[in-house]
Amino acid sequence: MHQAILLLKNIPKGRVVTYKEVARICKTSPRTIGRIMANNSDPVGYPCYKVLASNGDLRGYSGCAGLLGKKKLLEKDGIKVIEGKVDKKYFYTFN
Repeated sequence: MHQAILLLKNIPKGRVVTYKEVARICKTSPRTIGRIMANNSDPVGYPCYKVLASNGDLRGYSGCAGLLGKKKLLEKDGIKVIEGKVDKKYFYTFN
C-alpha cells in the first residue's frame, strides 16, 4: 500500500488535508496523489474523502455518491462544507 494511503489514518477527526500536503510528505506531485486516492481500494479504512484541493474545493471523489457522498462524509466528521468548499480552519498539516 502506498505511503499516501497510509497517511490518511493520521488525519484527526474533524480535519482535512490537501493533495499538496500529502504530496509534500510523499515527495511527489498533487496530481499523483489524486491518482493514488482514486485507486484507494479501502475508502472506509483509509478515508480519502478527507483530501481536498488547496483552496478547499472538494474536487474528485470516486467513492459512493461522488462529491455529494464526499460532502456527507465530511459533514458527518463535523466539517462544514459551504458552496462546495471547506474553510482552511479545518486543514491539517503533517509534522
